[in-house]
Amino acid sequence: MNGYLKDFIYGANDGIITTFAVVAVVAGSGLDAKIVLIAGFGNLLADGFSMAASNYLGTKSEHEANCPLESSCAQEKVAGPIIAAVVIFSSFVFIGAMPLVPYIIGFKGSPAFNASIFATIASLFIVGASRSKFTHRGIFVSGFEMLIVGGVAAVLAYYVGYYTQMLMG
Repeated sequence: MNGYLKDFIYGANDGIITTFAVVAVVAGSGLDAKIVLIAGFGNLLADGFSMAASNYLGTKSEHEANCPLESSCAQEKVAGPIIAAVVIFSSFVFIGAMPLVPYIIGFKGSPAFNASIFATIASLFIVGASRSKFTHRGIFVSGFEMLIVGGVAAVLAYYVGYYTQMLMG
């Protein structure tokens, strides 16, 4: 996992944040909970695949630039980008689904959004804290660092939905 830690963290963080952004924009604009699920699952699959494909191409390009075709690292040129893409897609989709869980189990309105906020906070903190196993930084420092970065993006998304809805009447 250590070789793909960046991919795991990047996929999980972006999955949580972009999915919560969808939830926050929809909640902020006062739209129905069904729209949260439709847009949320669309985001998980489309954005998750896009990130995985982009990561595959970027990692493949990096390997090709650093590893001549006829060298001993040629096997890593093939496997590395594929594994990186699978790791990023999996963490994006599975961990990124956490903000949708309250809507999946049937919560609606403010209780669903409040539970989604809690799921997002918990997910960001847990993923951030789990980095400490590899980085040897403190659990709380690592957890709060990721929580703050993700929290800023989440608040931004909510207010975009809120003010867009106000402007559109």
